[in-house]
Formats: sequence, C-alpha cells, structure tokens
Amino acid sequence: MAGWWRALPRAAQRYPWPTNVLLYAGLFSAGDALQQRLRGGPADWRQTRRVATLAVTFHANFNYVWLRLLERALPGRAPRVVLTKVLCDQLFGGPIALSAFYVGMSILQEKDDVLLDLKQKFWNTYKSQCFQVCLLLSPCEKNLLNATETGLMYWPFVQLTNFGLVPVHWRTAYTGLCGFLWATFLCFSQQSGDGTLQSAFAFLHRKEADVGGRHPGK
Repeated sequence: MAGWWRALPRAAQRYPWPTNVLLYAGLFSAGDALQQRLRGGPADWRQTRRVATLAVTFHANFNYVWLRLLERALPGRAPRVVLTKVLCDQLFGGPIALSAFYVGMSILQEKDDVLLDLKQKFWNTYKSQCFQVCLLLSPCEKNLLNATETGLMYWPFVQLTNFGLVPVHWRTAYTGLCGFLWATFLCFSQQSGDGTLQSAFAFLHRKEADVGGRHPGK
C-alpha cells in the first residue's frame, strides 16, 4: 500500500491526464453507489456503470481540459486571479458539466425525453453551485437569502482552495475528491430528487423516521 501511495504522485506528474481521469471517475461512481446505499434496496450496478461511463467519457476529461485552460488564461494564485477563476468556473464550467450530466444520464437510461430532467432540475441544482459566488460579489442582503431554494455553499470554496493551493496536475483529482459528496447528491437528484437540498434532507428525515418506527424501544 505504501508503494502504491508513493507511485501515485509520480503517475500524476508523468501521466496527469489518465491519472486524473481515472481518479475522478472512480470517486464520481462511488458517489452514486453511496446514494444507492442511503436509499436502501438492492444495488443497481447498471446505474453505477452509467455514471462511470459518463464520468470517463465526458466529466473527467472536461474538468481536466477546462481547469488547464483556466490556468493558461489566468495564470497565478493572486487573490483577484483566483476569484476570477472561481467566477468563470461557476458561470461557464458549472452549467456545462451540470447540463451534460442530466442529459447524458437520460440518454444512457434511454428515456423518451432526454431533456426532461434538465428542464425540471437544472436551475435548482445550479443555484446550489453559484449561490455563494453571488454572496462574494454582492452585499449579503436578507432577500437574497430568501431568493434561492438551495443554500448549499460548496463548489466556490472547493475551487478557491483548488486554484489557490493545489498543483495544476492534481486539480482534476482534487475536484473528483471534493465531488464525491456532490456526486452523491447529484445522482440522488437525478434518480429521486428535484435538484434541491430540501428533497435530499426530506428523504433522509423520512428514512430516519422509518428506522425509529421499526425500533421504538431504542
């Protein structure tokens, strides 16, 4: 195991593209497996393979190329440069990746309307990504807090640390690592939710209530 951990940094530096793609795809697929376990029932490995297929064919490669392009266009780690990268990522990279996920999964699942999930869930899910950017760029007014359905403040902080601290050849893998929990939420939204955190929390609350009902004495 120790030898494997020593070999991984060398692989990332020598073969950054395949190393990052494989790590990203593995973590993204694990997110789907986790949400299936949380939902209960038998494991749907066909669904996990679909997620892995989409991650390998598009998301991991897109993230690798996109992060490299951002670094080339906006080199450096100065605070203004990092914030500009985060803004570009949330305004351009985020919508592309999110749209590709909902449409790609619908295609792989052979749904009649491959745009239905995108139409119904994109905006709720996207607001969970870009909400914190709005707070960074404008005053924190109370009506802004009430204007969004999902108060998740995750990806901007992830990308702030990514662009500010992580070496370029590790950024896609780091995105995949931080995307593990996001993939869990995203796969749940595509399968059962509506793209909001409320639906995920409501499901977990119902599950906890069901467990408590089956074991009233505990």
